[in-house]
Amino acid sequence: MRVVKPKRIGAALAAVLAMLMLMFAARASAEDSAAATQNQIRVALEKWKLDFNAGDASQACALFAPDLISDFRGQPEDTYNSLCANMQMALSDPAETYHYDLEIKEILVSGDLAVVRLVWTVKQHPKNGGPEQTTREPGMDIFRRQPDASWKISRYMAYEAPGAS
Repeated sequence: MRVVKPKRIGAALAAVLAMLMLMFAARASAEDSAAATQNQIRVALEKWKLDFNAGDASQACALFAPDLISDFRGQPEDTYNSLCANMQMALSDPAETYHYDLEIKEILVSGDLAVVRLVWTVKQHPKNGGPEQTTREPGMDIFRRQPDASWKISRYMAYEAPGAS
């Protein structure tokens, strides 16, 4: 029978404890990082809402990555350029104004990608005083971390929910 010296047991125990502490610290760091990313994305989406509602298309376009591909039910795919051109047209529409509200349902972060489930509520106000129309647009945005460490929408899918008023 081999006798283990107390110093070796103590050293082994200390090594195991150190590894466990590093694992917990790494997990806590990853959770902090995910929380920071979620907050950064939440702030970016809120900023988009404010920029769009203020009529600032160039700032609203800043939320989207240059490689953007978007799908909205029944519409052709949009790229960054076509989406921003459409946004500029909507914001300069002589017949209507638009106002967006945001409901974030979930933000999932994994590495350099994040997925956001959300609902945009858009109110169209005819400038001639006609009735307002409200539409809910559930969707999913895929954010990608950019080379400058910002988070931008690279892909998104959305649709008009039934029951628009």
